Amino acid sequence: MTTVVPRPPVYERLHYREIFVVAIETFRSNTIRFVLTALGMVIGTASLILVVTIGLTGKQYILREINAIGANMITADYDGGSIYGSASSNDYMTLDDMRAIRAQVPGIVAASPMIQLHDQVPVPGGKVRDEMVLGVSSEYQYVRNLVIPAGRFFDEYDSTSRNKVALITKSLANRLFSSEEAAIGQHLKLNGLPFTIVGTFRERVETFGQSEISDDTILIPYTVARYFTDTDAVKSMFFSMSDAERVPTATKEIQAVLQSRHRPESVYPVQNLTQLLEVGAKTANALTAVLLLISAVTLVVSGVGIMNIMLATVSARIREIGVRKAVGATNQEIRLQFLTEAVLISLVGGSIGIIAGLAIPVSLRFFTDYRVPISGLSVIIALVVSSMVGVLFGTLPATRAAQLDPVESLRHE
Repeated sequence: MTTVVPRPPVYERLHYREIFVVAIETFRSNTIRFVLTALGMVIGTASLILVVTIGLTGKQYILREINAIGANMITADYDGGSIYGSASSNDYMTLDDMRAIRAQVPGIVAASPMIQLHDQVPVPGGKVRDEMVLGVSSEYQYVRNLVIPAGRFFDEYDSTSRNKVALITKSLANRLFSSEEAAIGQHLKLNGLPFTIVGTFRERVETFGQSEISDDTILIPYTVARYFTDTDAVKSMFFSMSDAERVPTATKEIQAVLQSRHRPESVYPVQNLTQLLEVGAKTANALTAVLLLISAVTLVVSGVGIMNIMLATVSARIREIGVRKAVGATNQEIRLQFLTEAVLISLVGGSIGIIAGLAIPVSLRFFTDYRVPISGLSVIIALVVSSMVGVLFGTLPATRAAQLDPVESLRHE
């Protein structure tokens, strides 16, 4: 036999609607009080949305700047071998190692060896200055994400043809030739050979001398730089992965290939920017957490304001409470009435605050090219927090209203 669940009586189904209608009428009769009370929630919720937006923007900026150092870059170096080894026992990397890595490690889209040289370059005033010369391949531009303000980067044809071409930094171009444009087509003598300057370059993000590139670095093709050394050793190797998710795995694979091709005691540190990215993300998250705590204080202050206004409202409506109890209203209904009013104030203020908080980053998307990140989660959190503030700080006034004696309430003037 099917059990039929009885429908609740009409007055029970209308109960919550009546409470809501009474709350709205109360707000309409005290509009100024309601607006001023909700204003604190507007400010607090808007600041919460903006804080999350600022945190996401800062995090995005930090990660973008770190990524700009190199496109999913991995670097490999030689760090020596046994502490008791002699100079003749050095086990440097070679170009064959790079070829083997490209053949065995999937996902590598660009790679470049690097030889580091030093040479004296004439500077204005009849003097010479010791400058750093790096021998790299044509793919070095992509791996290191370099910017070419003037001229061009040497290509594969320059490398295979061993053309004596060079690129110099902006600061060196200004020192030697007064401007970057004037430097194009000029000649520099390196190891007694004339090199034609075909372009200038700079790092996309300033590393302040913490990378292999300095203010006065000169780049030449690796195939040409190789003839200035008496060894086929490679100081460093740079790799760029097609996918950022492959970087940690590829780092281990590259190190494994190097170790398999050299003596067991030789040390080849292979590094990437993943750890630096993690540190940057953690720093941005920590800053966001601190700012959120500050916003939380604003919301607590707003909650205290709601509680004070509701306590004042209870005192002003004592006779009304007595009348409602006299006609049959229970303590639970009185408590629910005042709690609903507190939550409505909090939610209305919170909703307006969310709209105000989202309006700024959304408007920036229309007036600037930069897309400010917007977190949908922050909107949900703001609504939940607004509700919790209304419940937490509305409980005391609601409880006090419910505990009033109906007889004493009716006598209140």
